[in-house]
Amino acid sequence: MGSSREEARGTAAPSGLVSVVRLPHCWFILCTSSELGRKPLARMLQGVPLVLFRAADGKPGALADRCPHRNVPLSLGRVVGGQLQCGYHGWRFDTAGQCRAVPGFTGEPEAKSRCAVWYATREQEGFVWVYSTPGVEPTHEPYRFPLLNAPGYSTVRRVLRAKGSLHALLENTLDVPHTSFLHGGLFRTEKKRGEIDVVVRRGADRVEAEYIGEPRPEGLVGRLLAPGGGVLRHFDRFLMPSIAQVEYQLGADSHMMVTSAMTPVEDWDTLVYAVVTFRLPLPHWLIKPFITPVALHIFQQDARILERQTETIRRFGSESFASTEVDVLGPSILRLMRQAERDKTSAAPAEVHETRLKMQV
Repeated sequence: MGSSREEARGTAAPSGLVSVVRLPHCWFILCTSSELGRKPLARMLQGVPLVLFRAADGKPGALADRCPHRNVPLSLGRVVGGQLQCGYHGWRFDTAGQCRAVPGFTGEPEAKSRCAVWYATREQEGFVWVYSTPGVEPTHEPYRFPLLNAPGYSTVRRVLRAKGSLHALLENTLDVPHTSFLHGGLFRTEKKRGEIDVVVRRGADRVEAEYIGEPRPEGLVGRLLAPGGGVLRHFDRFLMPSIAQVEYQLGADSHMMVTSAMTPVEDWDTLVYAVVTFRLPLPHWLIKPFITPVALHIFQQDARILERQTETIRRFGSESFASTEVDVLGPSILRLMRQAERDKTSAAPAEVHETRLKMQV
């Protein structure tokens, strides 16, 4: 019941664009559980219009957002008995895309030509995930967020959006050097206090940077994480296809994990489902109201610079990148995404390769 035309739309990036990728066989969050109620919900994934709805048993379904009858968006319809009814002629579809009713038609409605394009879905941890390749049952499950129910931890969730490519947002989230300038005073300052070692570990579906001997950042967030100072354990991680994770730990009392699951709405439009879990020496009821406005301010700074980056790329009609080794994760992220775009999903897991470099912080 899948459509080769629908599938083809998600497999080829426009020529001349270095960092734009379209990823097949990957799970992405399309909405939170609370957003998907009784009405159909229109969403976009990698430029493809989709519609989400709940079946009679409450489980989510996802279809291409066009009726196979006359190409009207199914999201303009309504849910009837757990089936999605087109608002134009009343054709009804189940979560597998099967046509179940054609008003006025006395024959059997389930002909293959009347099927809608369907996408696999999963609902877990308060999010609805959709598989990016239509018409197939996935062989792996979506990512699970760490520490959500861990004793002593609190969690803050936010949904954010920025005008930038998936790769640009992933690299930005895991990029240390820009924090001294774009977020000066919040994360770090321009004044360098010393040289640290960075261990980079590259695997078949992930890349991680461990920053060894990093003193507590002088910015506001650093003082919150470690009021008494000290040396941090700091990890930045990318996990295919779109997970960016930043982890800070100082001693037994301070631990913060910021996990961002990113969804490419279109080539230059990305949603960020951010989950912050933390254990800190200060009372959590005091910290929670403080974390949200600070985090939103930081994200807004990033969103503004990413939008200007996108405007520049479009103005010139191409991308141009020059990197050094302190651009620790960006090039590796892009390589992994390009491999996935070429649909190398059956390759055996590769061993982890480890390299070291120096960085001033």
